[in-house]
Amino acid sequence: AFMGFAEVLLNLKTILSNISFCKKDIRRFRPDAVILVDYPGFNLRIAPFAKKLGAKTFYYISPQVWAWKSNRVHAIKKYVDELYAILPFEQEFYKKYDMDVQYVGHPLLDEIERQGLDERKEEEVVALLPGSRKQEIKKMLPAMAKAAAKFPDKEFLVAAAPNIDDTFYKPMLNEHIRLHRNGMYQLLRKSKAALVTSGTATLETALIGTPQVVCYKGSEMSFQIAKRLVKLNYISLVNLIMDEEVVKELIQAEMNPNNLILELRKIIGANEHRESMIEKYDQLKEKLGGPGASSRCAKHLLKNMTDSPFVEHSRN
Repeated sequence: AFMGFAEVLLNLKTILSNISFCKKDIRRFRPDAVILVDYPGFNLRIAPFAKKLGAKTFYYISPQVWAWKSNRVHAIKKYVDELYAILPFEQEFYKKYDMDVQYVGHPLLDEIERQGLDERKEEEVVALLPGSRKQEIKKMLPAMAKAAAKFPDKEFLVAAAPNIDDTFYKPMLNEHIRLHRNGMYQLLRKSKAALVTSGTATLETALIGTPQVVCYKGSEMSFQIAKRLVKLNYISLVNLIMDEEVVKELIQAEMNPNNLILELRKIIGANEHRESMIEKYDQLKEKLGGPGASSRCAKHLLKNMTDSPFVEHSRN
């Protein structure tokens, strides 16, 4: 996966090569059904191809057409037989286009339960989650490290990406922070607060119950394009699902050491702001429902594939 518009352009050759490889594989194998998972830039090119070859198409984790390029809804309606959404507001969005979408819940609830985490046991720790890709870490971590210097009584731990070596992080670290490689969820469980790069990690942080500040800084080109295309009030999943500002979002120029220090002070100690955020997290969990999203999706898939004439034909 590649983040940002400029980054996608730089890696376009790889993306197109992978799409071509996948199409050749589908043509050779001729499946009765194709299950597409997430990654719309890739899968919305595969769906019409598979459909034209006669396969039934299922899509788990709806493309975020509610955020930008809503015209893609028409392609989804035409080429996807069954769509499974993981965000509660997506069902209502698709109703506007006369589409009956199945809401199955969010798979992160399953992942957190599967980890078998202990109850929260806060220490004097602040988690830094600068992202999992080198380009975003380079933009996020230096500002986070500067902010950490203003809290000498706290231990700052960076959730290191498993695929990135320590030597990459070293130039961006200082005496106030160190790397953590024993699991992001365990780190969040013991942290008083977290500085989190926008993405799935913001929702993970909320579901674990750690107060957070959401951060984002991309390339200037990507940001300017996104400003013109994306029609949303918020960038974090927490705020989008709750449809209100539960967590502070520091975006682009606002994502600087001074603002990080200011916002971190609001959530690091016992106060009304912190308690309100934690209460909203509980409401968020209720909105998402319980664990079992992937199982519910699998049941829908099995039923639909069992009823499919394509599957019946392949059995005979």
